[in-house]
Amino acid sequence: MNAKGTVHKFGDNVDTDVIIPARYLNTASHKELAAHCMEDIDKTFVTRVKAGDIMVGGENFGCGSSREHAPQTIRRSGIKAVIAESFAEIFFGNSTGIGLPCVCASAADIASLSRHISNYPETEVTIDLLNMTVSWKEGSFPIRMPAEAREALTRGRWDSIAELLVNMDAVEKKNEELPRVAASC
Repeated sequence: MNAKGTVHKFGDNVDTDVIIPARYLNTASHKELAAHCMEDIDKTFVTRVKAGDIMVGGENFGCGSSREHAPQTIRRSGIKAVIAESFAEIFFGNSTGIGLPCVCASAADIASLSRHISNYPETEVTIDLLNMTVSWKEGSFPIRMPAEAREALTRGRWDSIAELLVNMDAVEKKNEELPRVAASC
């Protein structure tokens, strides 16, 4: 799986309340949520983001509440992947569960990319999950992510419900093998 697009840069500690402010959580529409992505720190983000673009952050990206809306909002806005120094654990898991790759890079590599993007904002950047690299015409650097997440994303196995449905015969067989427990009150 590759992601290829222009970069939208944010800083450290981008929390879920900034990604999608709580005042919009009363909607069930992903389109409506995406229309408010990052608006409290970048009012122009939703007008500039294009399908396939990449978001870059610093340390502790996705911290704050554990709301699932945050990665959904990023993904539905058009972002294909996120690069950061580190991610909040729940945000990372929620992102992987919807097929939104979150990859880690060093502070120095992110700074180098950010400097380049500041000078050349239309630079197209590629995230290659098979080779675990971020690259653009003038440079590249290694990235990292847990092996299980990488395998799920590169093999298209990130959707746990779909995995269960495809393997329903094996699920039912295993269910029959499990011991039954009787409970009484």
